[in-house]
Amino acid sequence: MSPCRQLPALTALQTLHLRNTQRTQGNLPTSLEGLSNLADVDLSCNDLTRVPECLYTLPSLRRLNLSSNQITELSLCIDQWVHVETLNLSRNQLTSLPSAICKLTKLKKLYLNSNKLDFDGLPSGIGKLASLEEFMAANNNLELIPESLCRCTKLRKLVLNKNRLVTLPEAIHFLTEIEVLDVRENPSLVMPPKPADRAAEWYNIDFSLQNQLQLAGASPATVAAAAAAGGGPKDPLARKMRLRRRKDSAQDDQAKQVLKGMSDVAQEKNKKQEESTDTRAPRGKVRRWDQGLEKPRLDYSEFFTEDVGQLPGLTIWQIENFVPVLVEEALHGKFYEADCYIVLKTFLDDSGSLNWEIYYWIGGEATLDKKACSAIHAVNLRNYLGAECRTVREEMGDESEEFLQVFDNDIAYIEGGTASGFYTVEDTHYVTRMYRVYGKKNIKLEPVPLKGASLDPRFVFLLDQGLDIYVWRGAQATLSSTTKARLFAEKINKNERKGKAEITLLMQGQEPPEFWEALGGEPSEIKKHVPDDFWPPQPKLYKVGLGLGYLELPQINYKLSVEHKTRPKVELMPRMRLLQSLLDTRCVYILDCWSDVFIWLGRKSPRLVRAAALKLGQELCGMLHRPRHATVSRSLEGTEAQVFKAKFKNWDDVLTVDYTRNAEAVLQGSGLTGKVKRDTEKKDQMKADLTALFLPRQPPMALAEAEQLMEEWNEDLDGMEGFVLEGKKFTRLPEEEFGHFYTQDCYVFLCRYWVPVEYEEEEKKEKEEEKAGAEGKEGEEAAAEAEEKQPEEDFQCIVYFWQGREASNMGWLTFTFSLQKKFESLFPGKLEVVRMTQQQENPKFLSHFKRKFIIHRGKRKVAQGTLQPSLYQIRTNGSALCTRCIQINTDSSLLNSEFCFILKVPFESEDNQGIVYAWVGRASDPDEAKLAEDILNTMFDTSYSKQVINEGEEPENFFWVGIGAQKPYDDDAEYMKHTRLFRCSNEKGYFAVTEKCSDFCQDDLADDDIMLLDNGQEVYMWVGTQTSQVEIKLSLKACQVYIQHMRAKEHEHPRRLRLVRKGNEQHAFTRCFHAWSTFRKALT
Repeated sequence: MSPCRQLPALTALQTLHLRNTQRTQGNLPTSLEGLSNLADVDLSCNDLTRVPECLYTLPSLRRLNLSSNQITELSLCIDQWVHVETLNLSRNQLTSLPSAICKLTKLKKLYLNSNKLDFDGLPSGIGKLASLEEFMAANNNLELIPESLCRCTKLRKLVLNKNRLVTLPEAIHFLTEIEVLDVRENPSLVMPPKPADRAAEWYNIDFSLQNQLQLAGASPATVAAAAAAGGGPKDPLARKMRLRRRKDSAQDDQAKQVLKGMSDVAQEKNKKQEESTDTRAPRGKVRRWDQGLEKPRLDYSEFFTEDVGQLPGLTIWQIENFVPVLVEEALHGKFYEADCYIVLKTFLDDSGSLNWEIYYWIGGEATLDKKACSAIHAVNLRNYLGAECRTVREEMGDESEEFLQVFDNDIAYIEGGTASGFYTVEDTHYVTRMYRVYGKKNIKLEPVPLKGASLDPRFVFLLDQGLDIYVWRGAQATLSSTTKARLFAEKINKNERKGKAEITLLMQGQEPPEFWEALGGEPSEIKKHVPDDFWPPQPKLYKVGLGLGYLELPQINYKLSVEHKTRPKVELMPRMRLLQSLLDTRCVYILDCWSDVFIWLGRKSPRLVRAAALKLGQELCGMLHRPRHATVSRSLEGTEAQVFKAKFKNWDDVLTVDYTRNAEAVLQGSGLTGKVKRDTEKKDQMKADLTALFLPRQPPMALAEAEQLMEEWNEDLDGMEGFVLEGKKFTRLPEEEFGHFYTQDCYVFLCRYWVPVEYEEEEKKEKEEEKAGAEGKEGEEAAAEAEEKQPEEDFQCIVYFWQGREASNMGWLTFTFSLQKKFESLFPGKLEVVRMTQQQENPKFLSHFKRKFIIHRGKRKVAQGTLQPSLYQIRTNGSALCTRCIQINTDSSLLNSEFCFILKVPFESEDNQGIVYAWVGRASDPDEAKLAEDILNTMFDTSYSKQVINEGEEPENFFWVGIGAQKPYDDDAEYMKHTRLFRCSNEKGYFAVTEKCSDFCQDDLADDDIMLLDNGQEVYMWVGTQTSQVEIKLSLKACQVYIQHMRAKEHEHPRRLRLVRKGNEQHAFTRCFHAWSTFRKALT
């Protein structure tokens, strides 16, 4: 189809329907700004991959239909549709909605059917759509809906069928206007019960972070910090109750104080009357009430001299720097408009006594400090003189007749005044600069000369004039760059200009005169002049230090991982490793970006180093040839400029703010109040133990400590015999198969340990007496008799029963009725039986195999003769003692750059049975790489060819062919540093959360409980098939408390909540478990 070139000319157009007309971004106009009357647009059933930019320019758009396209995301410019009432985005490829959609306050109908939206894809502030009446999101991946959606009180139609809903917010019951609620084909959905009253909500358990920290025994400072953090949603209803109680309490205390004061005054008055009844002299005149007041004894000599007011005349003071300063007589009657004065008129009254009139004059431009000081010192002057007159306020231009008569109606105003006593804030001087925006995922800003010739139509430019910020978009610039540049300008305005700057978005050809005036004039033509392969010079980071009598300026090579405190992520290319973590608060750094030199001052850095760094920065800027617009700027830690932050990868300054309201805020029910209700709630409150959520993660055991423990346990081991179940009886396991286990077999190991004998005090005493008696006997006969009486070293026997996860329970029954009875008869009173299942072994048992614990799939006899390739993963969980080599699916997507793997490729040959590879990931631990080579040599005999290969050096002929095909795989295992597994259960009679050890496995997922898995980025709430609804609701609240706690504790790793049903686990979930496989069935 030809482009719709005539559309911009149809200025009276009101409706535009282009359904199923093969519309794309290329055959639509770039702008429809002239169509001021266009209100209805239908572009459904086309080939649009994103919203056409021309739609953002329609000022009167009311209805928009973009259904049945290929749109994958929405731009932040969606907030320009301020008049849109109906928006249809059904049958697209959307995975999330931008938060800007919450600004469409007039939106009434929102259709999102048949997309890929999940819970995180809906913005939390969707409740701001106060006019929303219809919300349809059928056939998506929604596990939950935001609680704020229930704040749309006008909602009449809510369609959520064909999703993965587990439950709905309780506030759904308070949508009084709802007419249609469609939640069909959500097999796991359980509707929330309507709360009877607030006391019964969440089973009357207080899940607030502060309360749970107190119950967990946290310090008051920790609890106060959690309260100050305010990570959770606020409860305005509870706040009103607290303020009401506080007000009532304050009124009660005030009333008690008043009553006590009145009582004391009455008693004292009666006492004085009784004492002075007989001695009281007759009074001739009643004293005024103010004459009985005891005036404070204050020293005014610092402000007024002793002869003030002692002679008739006029005295004037001017307020300067908070104190009165005497004014010369020649300047009487002349007042500065920005000053305040105190005027004292001294005269003789009719009785010949001195009397005074005191005025304080306020200038029209006077500052607040001068006004206050003039009134205060006027009162001080009256107290100093002991005058009974009042101090009279006089304002400029509104003086009284009495005041004017003091100067014979001859006063004059003079512009100006003395400086204020307060510190004055100088106007901030902003340097005008212009930047070219480049980059795709994370934009960066490159300074350019401040002239029109610097503009290029392929780029977006940002002109910063302080309180005026222009975002200029070239004719060929992308919308994504424009949006990110505007967000960058918003950050500058918020963090550096306190929200006072005005941001203007300009299109090429629509620039105002002010824009060209800042650039020194409009160029004749805007040409392409930036090279296509332009990339600015790589920034250089220097650390300023003090040597022995000289300054040091060593360069930090941030491309090397050894320069970082913590190892950077594997996916970061060396040139991308300029991270915020390189900056130490005790040091000073210089960042040289060629066109900009930044000096970063740590909060705890020495003053001498700071001063030296400023001088060094100036010299460093002048040493090299730089452009004229190059500048040197300083940044104090915590107040860095956005341009400086943009030089670093993922500078973390995001503030997490929760604007949503919980169900308690929606509930406005009334009921019992006061102490009766609080006592009732406290009595009925259920017990809940969430202490495990607030305990620190178990630190990994050091390799040296694990090896020492392994050595001690093996020193005590005297012998070990192995047995394997074959058919219906246990046979002896060959010694060369020690350390090899199969998932469908059962094994028994008899271990004999030496136990040192510990003597009691009486036994030691008897031994000494026998030894002394032996000395009295003759020679060797006495010594032999004493030696025979010494007890032998004791021993203990432990039988370990190991059962594969696919083995039948008949193996355990066979052992208990056959082999166990035999062992008990051989070692009466010295036998201990320990039953273990696969990947839940005793650390002491694992230590006997010296980290060479190999688990194969299948049965022992059958698996040894298979010709299928086998892939094994070597992994350590929390300690070197818990190292296992387990067979996994032969799939290259399961490889990981931080682990080592063993691949066996068998051949159909008698001379050469096959080839075995030890695959070493590029980021794997060197100790594990060495262990992989040892396992390779001991696991297979000489009939196999063996080869150790590093990642990236795989041979195509056998390795990738044997593993199936080369597929994308994970290149890091950062989650191993954060993984924690919690179990939420009520099996103790109350709701409790316990943590599994760091060596957890797939079989630790209890089918009748809720499990919480934290991998450092997401917190997964795993729901079993037999979980009760009570556990689901309580576990959800516990999960929210944990996320809130971790947000305050590790703000650099904010967690997101994910819901997982058994059997629907994602790769990000399964990779946290070693050798994830299908869930085992109940075996008999």
